[in-house]
Amino acid sequence: MTVPNARERILPRLIDEEIKESFINYSMSVIVSRALPDVRDGLKPVHRRVLYAMNELGLLPGRPYKKSATVVGDVLGKYHPHGDSSVYDALVRMVQDFSLRYPLVDGQGNFGSVDGDSAAAYRYTEARLTRMAVEMLTDIDKNTVDFAPNFDDRLEEPRVLPSGFPNLLVNGSSGIAVGMATNIPPHNLREIIAAVVALVDTPDLEAADLRRIVKGPDFPTGGFIYGRSGITDYQDTGRGRIVMRARAAIEENEKGGKSQIVITELPYQVNKARLVQDIAELVREQKLTGISALRDESDREGMRVVIELKRDAIPRVVLNQLYKHTAMQSTFGVIMLALVPDPNTRQLVPRVLTLKECLVHYIEHRHEVIVRRTQFDLDKALEREHILEGLKIAVDNIDEVIALIRAAEDTPTASTQLQTRFGLSERQAEAILNLRLAKLTGLERDKLEAELAEVRLTIADLRGILESKPRRMEILKGELLKLAESYGDERRTEILFDDGEFSIEDLIAEEEMVVTVTHGGYVKRTPLSEYKQQGRGGRGKAAADLKEDDFIERFYVASTHTYMLIFTDDGRCFWLKVHELPQGARNTRGKPIVNLINVAPNTRVRAIVLTKEFRDDESLLFCTRNGTVKKTALSQYSNPRTNGIKAIKIEDGDELMDVQVTATGNDVVLATRNGMSIRFPESDVRSMGRDTTGVKGIELRPDDHVVGMVVICREATLLVVTERGLGKCSNIGQYRVQGRGGKGIKTLDLTQRTGHVVALMEVIADDELMIMTKGGIALRLKVSDIRVVGRVSQGVRLVALDDQDLVSAVARVIPEDKDAAAAETGAVVRGAADVLSAVADAGADGAEPEPDGGNGAGDGE
Repeated sequence: MTVPNARERILPRLIDEEIKESFINYSMSVIVSRALPDVRDGLKPVHRRVLYAMNELGLLPGRPYKKSATVVGDVLGKYHPHGDSSVYDALVRMVQDFSLRYPLVDGQGNFGSVDGDSAAAYRYTEARLTRMAVEMLTDIDKNTVDFAPNFDDRLEEPRVLPSGFPNLLVNGSSGIAVGMATNIPPHNLREIIAAVVALVDTPDLEAADLRRIVKGPDFPTGGFIYGRSGITDYQDTGRGRIVMRARAAIEENEKGGKSQIVITELPYQVNKARLVQDIAELVREQKLTGISALRDESDREGMRVVIELKRDAIPRVVLNQLYKHTAMQSTFGVIMLALVPDPNTRQLVPRVLTLKECLVHYIEHRHEVIVRRTQFDLDKALEREHILEGLKIAVDNIDEVIALIRAAEDTPTASTQLQTRFGLSERQAEAILNLRLAKLTGLERDKLEAELAEVRLTIADLRGILESKPRRMEILKGELLKLAESYGDERRTEILFDDGEFSIEDLIAEEEMVVTVTHGGYVKRTPLSEYKQQGRGGRGKAAADLKEDDFIERFYVASTHTYMLIFTDDGRCFWLKVHELPQGARNTRGKPIVNLINVAPNTRVRAIVLTKEFRDDESLLFCTRNGTVKKTALSQYSNPRTNGIKAIKIEDGDELMDVQVTATGNDVVLATRNGMSIRFPESDVRSMGRDTTGVKGIELRPDDHVVGMVVICREATLLVVTERGLGKCSNIGQYRVQGRGGKGIKTLDLTQRTGHVVALMEVIADDELMIMTKGGIALRLKVSDIRVVGRVSQGVRLVALDDQDLVSAVARVIPEDKDAAAAETGAVVRGAADVLSAVADAGADGAEPEPDGGNGAGDGE
């Protein structure tokens, strides 16, 4: 039988209770002592110990660097009894300008990179504190914070730093504890300090008021934040989801005609080298298409990752694919978890905090620092006053004091006799005994009295601070504003608003723009003021730098808030605002319109409609190649998605030809390839929904199809051009009104000499036309040169063709002098017909254009 040792104390206990208590003790130790930051200074214990040890070592700005090994060894030996890697990793992170918004350690050597390269060993690198870190430690020697014994009770270390700025919010923090985690994003110093000042002035500020000051996170790597909903969530509740995007620009390569995507900023904590590797892997797996080359051109000047695109690739589509499939779009999950002092026990407890709560805790901490610092300075001033009063007594009675000291046997006796004779304290007597004879001169006596008077003023001022909380708050604000002025900088991260939660119009000033679209599909906007700065006709500036076979086909004057509906041949509608178009000078070409919308490379734009508002009394009239027409209220197209919406259901073998705005009272004319035409009231087409096919506009014979549509809102002339180069103008009155869906009447007497009809459009005498042939010939002529003849006549020859050549297309040309004249009128134009009318009415004599009395006809082809 084993006899139990009398010294052992074995207590029976249930195992589940023992495990529960031990785990709670362990988890609280990890939470408080290692993994979570303090809300007051935003530091974990290891970071606080590194900064304090470096301060003790004298590694201040302006002084020589010291080996990081010295710092690591000092921290390990005095304050942090853990592995050296934990200390050095914390030191390295405080050096990296891509990890901290405002680094706290100034490093010399290799401290890692955004490519994920690790830092050199601590025996190779050197470090010292930054000026921002000094602000964290200022006044730590004035009893401003509590100290606690270190791990072996030999030394003391601070429980928290004075923290001259709100480091928790400014630099953020991340950490994983037991059963909880924190992930606090960095912010801009100026914004956070402005919020603190506002909260000091108005303590009852709401979260929405603070949100107007603190726009959101400001990451050291820049980039974009997409959407504000996540920002609102974490500022109001302490938890949120921030969507980050890389800053990427689409650049046109003039030499090769290709485009390239250039990445200059990445989302926070994204590894650049891994991102490039992932993009290359996705290209190999054909999950990313349209990319021909990828290279990293980053250097000391900054980041530059170039993604070259294939000639037929659409840059915006490829960019969206990159955001979808790679870390170019990442999510930062915000958890504002920090250690907060319990008001009763002063023990640190973890809490999820809102933005306002974080600021309030910081204000309370800085207020306490100011109180304790002021009390420390007051105690020192009172002690100095006490000494000076004793010295003054001694100077006033110098002969007696000297005699008393000379007669004393030793120093203790002299001290006792001075205290008894003059009513001095022991400290005063000691100061008198240490007084140098040089202090007895008349000048020194005057200095003594002046110093005493100054000390008494200081004491009165310090007591005034302690007695007045408003004065303490003014000091708090003044120190923070001075710090913001010294170290503050502009935001690096730009916040973008997604369409679902905020209208970008709230940030865009309303301004009149001239929008031009070329026959080749290039679009741009130019401020109207650029046209008004010169005389009528715009001859003082060069025309657009277009390709040899390109010309301006559509021209609009519209506000930056105007909607631009773009219709493609497959029946889809895309939605842009004028301010989203590329802005360029008059002599620039612009950018391909297909690069601004998500469409396949072979998609063709069939029509463009501009409107300021989606009115219920206006409709869009669609026409397809097979003679189908459809009318849908304009208001149904008020909210298309990024990838477009179905504007009209296109049957197999059919395609969209044109879209124009129409209103009650307008007539519609359709013309076919075989020379037939039909005119009917738009009221014959009932209004229907978006995703519908429509009704029959004209009954087609075999091998026939529609070539053009005109919405007539005034007396005009119709132009018909055939494929053999003949054309004619006819008055609209010669086209009688019929019912919709009939076979129609002849618009031109077709023969072998004329060939088939290729175009029908509404024109006026001042128009200019561009006629293009399949053989590559382009002829520009005036409409005034074409006679007005009967409806069924063949017209005149517009272009002389070879036997094998045929006319392929006819389009209006907007001359430089005419678009300037229209711009001078300041008219808001919807369609090409309105533009041409404004140009003609403006004229050379500067007369104002007359209103046409109806809605603009569509832009036509």
